[in-house]
Amino acid sequence: MALPKIQEARELDNQGLEQAIADTRRKMFDLRFQQATRQLQTGLHQFKHERHRLAQLMTVLRERQLATAQSTADSDAPPAATASATDSATEEE
Repeated sequence: MALPKIQEARELDNQGLEQAIADTRRKMFDLRFQQATRQLQTGLHQFKHERHRLAQLMTVLRERQLATAQSTADSDAPPAATASATDSATEEE
């Protein structure tokens, strides 16, 4: 089984992304529980796949949070001063 692709995570909407994160965390819990009770004999690579998937999902979520914050900050920011006004102010000092 190949590692999951991040493009699949980027195609999810925000609610689907949150659900996928919760599902992945639950799968990791179940794998750890199976390993602790010695029910998991093979398939230890599943830990790697689930950790990788969780990292991808959380990365996409953080990218979206930063993009939202950036767009909010851009719309709330006052217009920047022109270079000539800034240059004249520094010359006076």
